Amino acid sequence: MQERPYVISIAGFDPSGGAGLLSDCKTFEQSKVMGLGVCTALTLQTASQCISLEWRLLDEVIKAIQVLMENYPVSAVKIGIVKDAEFLDEIIKTVKIGNPEVKIVWDPVLKSTSEFTFFDLETLPQLKPVVNKLSLITPNYNEYSVLKENNLLPDTNKCSLLIKGGHREDHLGTDILVENEKETLLLPVEDCQLLFPKHGSGCVLSSAITAELAKGENMETACRNGKLYIEKFLKSNPSLLGTHS
Repeated sequence: MQERPYVISIAGFDPSGGAGLLSDCKTFEQSKVMGLGVCTALTLQTASQCISLEWRLLDEVIKAIQVLMENYPVSAVKIGIVKDAEFLDEIIKTVKIGNPEVKIVWDPVLKSTSEFTFFDLETLPQLKPVVNKLSLITPNYNEYSVLKENNLLPDTNKCSLLIKGGHREDHLGTDILVENEKETLLLPVEDCQLLFPKHGSGCVLSSAITAELAKGENMETACRNGKLYIEKFLKSNPSLLGTHS
């Protein structure tokens, strides 16, 4: 039997299981890849609020990544919450030393839906040379606006951009994939009125896409398959915590 591709989630620990490492690994399992995990931060949160956050030391995070990269043939990496631009850059460097061809997806969580700030916004200007080292970034509409205002969007000949449409007031649920300077609209398959808001939905989408990239899908197909996965997740039940199936 062929072994599943290995994928690392480098993200925060959410005890509710709705976002971060736990959510990513649930998604990886359902997407038929082997999920590994490195914790960037310990959070105390529920589906509706983030109460506290404690960042892990960068050296500890880097060591954990090195151990996994040295022991498993990692095909793709999903990065979630990171402290600042330096934290992100060091993670990318370490991953690429382990495998220069690895696909890296960053879900740039700047703030939670409940307005808890994760990323140190004062380091935003340092992001410009960092984002082009990635394969894909997946900001929601609000995060996209912040990156655009600060001239921090990637060169899409180097790093693809998926603008998630879940926070849009117009064309709700329509995502925009920008790859090689070409825009592709990813329209919702499900009626958005049938979908329920979910804690961690951005984590689920980005990890589903990462799993597809690990399996060898091209960027557009990976994003389309990820969108199908997230829509199924969003209609799983009416509560803020979705289920994977």
